[in-house]
Formats: sequence, structure tokens, C-alpha cells
Amino acid sequence: MTTEMRVEQDSIGNIQVPKDALWGAQTQRSLINFAIGNDKVPLDLIYAIAEIKSSAAEVNNHLQILDAKKKDLIVKASRQITQGIHNKEFPLSVWQTGSGTQTNMNVNEVISNIASKETGMELGSHNPLHPNDDVNRSQSTNDVFPAAIQIATAINIKSKLLPELEHLIKALELKSRDWSDIIKIGRTHLQDAVPLTLGQEVSAWTEQLSNAYKRINHGLEELYLLPLGGTAVGTGLNAPKNFDKEITSNLANKIKLPFVSAKNKFSIMASHDGLVNTMSQLKLLAVSLLKIVNDIRLLACGPRAGLAELRLPENEPGSSIMPGKVNPTQCEAIAMVCLQVMAFDSAITMAGSGGHLQMNVFKPIIALDILKSINLLHGSCQSCRKNMIEGMQPNNLKIQSDLENSLMLVTALTPSIGYEKASEIAQFAHKQNISLRKAAIKLNYITEQDFNQIVDPKLMIGDID
Repeated sequence: MTTEMRVEQDSIGNIQVPKDALWGAQTQRSLINFAIGNDKVPLDLIYAIAEIKSSAAEVNNHLQILDAKKKDLIVKASRQITQGIHNKEFPLSVWQTGSGTQTNMNVNEVISNIASKETGMELGSHNPLHPNDDVNRSQSTNDVFPAAIQIATAINIKSKLLPELEHLIKALELKSRDWSDIIKIGRTHLQDAVPLTLGQEVSAWTEQLSNAYKRINHGLEELYLLPLGGTAVGTGLNAPKNFDKEITSNLANKIKLPFVSAKNKFSIMASHDGLVNTMSQLKLLAVSLLKIVNDIRLLACGPRAGLAELRLPENEPGSSIMPGKVNPTQCEAIAMVCLQVMAFDSAITMAGSGGHLQMNVFKPIIALDILKSINLLHGSCQSCRKNMIEGMQPNNLKIQSDLENSLMLVTALTPSIGYEKASEIAQFAHKQNISLRKAAIKLNYITEQDFNQIVDPKLMIGDID
């Protein structure tokens, strides 16, 4: 089937656009010139741009450079976009101009054409709203696009990632409290070490994630500084006085986040260090999650030939050939997510360093990778909690057996008999395959009564309150 087309015009000339499409000439050129891959501009970024368009219209009207009718049309069209009504009208590839100009114009054109439909005018007529003169008034892609990335990132972190991370932290805190009296053998270098409680072991994971939460939340402070009003290079050319302060105040009230106008817009428009920093905090969360799930799958390995100290929920069969096998699939899925987030961090680090003079030309990939990372980490925290952490249980018999057979309990004897004799007891017990108690008595280094009094795991785990 052939698609009916209409003819639109821009500064380059005429171009055919699908008859019923709400986008216009610049969007169509981008579709033709950048048919690269399958990655589309994230809708969360589109919604953030639409929020900026709505606020810009209200501020421009307040500053008496846009009439009320045009303001209302822009606000109404922007609201429809943020409600997801026109998602199919944003088809552009991420792999486009490094400034994101075509995406900014995509939004401008769609708002213009929504207004045309509302008022009975032809699509592409730029009547009653012109994409540049009205929708893009007092703005440039160069300040809108980075502001939109920061807004979308902050919204997704505050509304999705941090609340889910908090749920995971609380689930681990509950396990730590419930397991506070389960004494087990510790391990360093993957070898037996002195005892601790299972609750203490889990508390390390809780603290890691709590610190990650704080880092991510603190990193948002940089993202609340918006470059809007800087227009093309940061000077504010073609933006009225106080536009920058009023639009950030408008957005802050609307989105309920503490956005303010950046004092130095040149910095935020020419570089995106705040986004690079936020991505680095997301990477650190991935680092913590990877360590935690690797610990869990080590402690759960078995069920008969491994450590087997933890029992994980049996969510699905683990093998197509070995009957009854169950694998730590949540650990594996989350580990892959963590590696992907680390890779995204590398890409954003390089992208952040890729600015030249007044322009960073890696904006779309920064937006794609940071928003993908937030979404992946949010899903991982939720899946990990619901499908593994909440149902995870200790294998008390195995924990007790390993504790009783550990040679490293001998460490408690060191203050009484010295390191050398304690070491000799451990080595003798290991070679003779006997208990530490028997080894100590055979070597005549300590009485059985003193051994029983000193070598007590309950006395080795510190203050557990």
C-alpha cells in the first residue's frame, strides 16, 4: 500500500510528509537521513521537552510576547503529549544530530499540527502556531535538550528508582534483623575466616545500597540547575529578561522538583558533567548490586556440593536436560543488567568529554543510556526483591555444620597461647582431620576446659545490638 503524502516546506525546500502525520518537514528529513538502528528517542525525554514547551508558553504569555490563545493551544497540545496520546508521532532515531535539534523540532512540529487540527486548519499550515516562532519562542535546542535530559533523569530517579531501591533496602534490613542470631563462618579470599552472624553479613549489603541511595539522591542537586534561557550558546539571545528564572520556577511548581535557573548556563550547555556524575552514581549502584548478587549465588551454590547456606526461591526449572535442577536466575539477570549499566557509564563518560567549545554533540546518546540505566536498575531492584530477597531463607543445618568444623575458630586462642601455637593447632587438626578441640588437647597447649570457655563463637561476633 502506498501512503498518501502532503508537501511541506522548510528552509531547505519542499519535502513529502505522510498526509496524516502530525510531524513536519524537519522530522521527515531526519527519518530519511538517519535510518540507523532501532533505538528511538525515549518517550520520557519527549515528555520532558513537552513540559518545557508548556512552561515556555506560559512564561512567554506572562512576559507579553505570546498571546493567550497561542499559549492555551501550546499548553493543551503539550498536555496531550505528556499523557501519551501522540506517542506514535515521535519516531526519530537516537542516532541523529548530536544536539538533538531534530527531536526538538519534532516536538515543535507536533504541537503546531495538534493546534492546526484543533482549529480546523490544514496539517503543515503552521497556522495558528508556527513551530519556531511560537512553540520554540525564547528557546533553542541547545538549552531545551540538555534541560529535558536533566528533567527526565530527575523525574525517573525520584519517582521510580529511589522508591524501589528503598523497598529493596527495607527488605534486606528485615532479613538482617531476622537473622541477627544465626552465627556462621565468615570467609575471606573465599577461604574460612572467623565467625559473624548472617544478619551482620546481610547488613553489609544493606549499607552498600543505603550509601548508593544517598549518592544518587545527592547527585540530583546538579541536575536541578537548568540552562533554560541560555538559548543558542548561553548568552540568552532572543529570550526576554527573567525568562530563565520564570520558566524554571514554573517547571519546579509543575513537576514538584526544586529546579532553579543555572547562574552559568555556558557550562551546562557546553558540557554535561552533572549528568556524567549522576551516571557514575548509577554505575556505583550497579557495582553494589553485582557484588550482592554474586555473594548470594555463592552462598546459595549447591544444593549438596556447595556452600548451600542460603535457600533461594525455586521460581522455574533450571535445566532442559538435568531434571530437578534450579538455578539462581535472578542473580544472573541482575548481574547482566549491572554489566550493561557499567558499559553505559563508559559511553556517557566518553560522551561527556566530547564537547567542543559551546556545544556537546553527544546529547542523544547521553539521554538514551542514562534513562535506560534508570529503567534497568529500577526493574532489577524490584525483581530482585520480589522474586528472590523476600523469599530467601537460611539453611541452618549447613550453617551450623560449617561453623562447628571451621579451623579458623582457633583465632580466639591467639591472645592466650600466641599466634604460633594457635597456627600449629589449626594445621594439625586439618592434617589429622580432627576437631580443633582434639588437636589442642593432643598438643597439650590448652586444657579442654579453657578451650571450651575461649573458643565460643558467640564471643567472637562483636556487639550485635
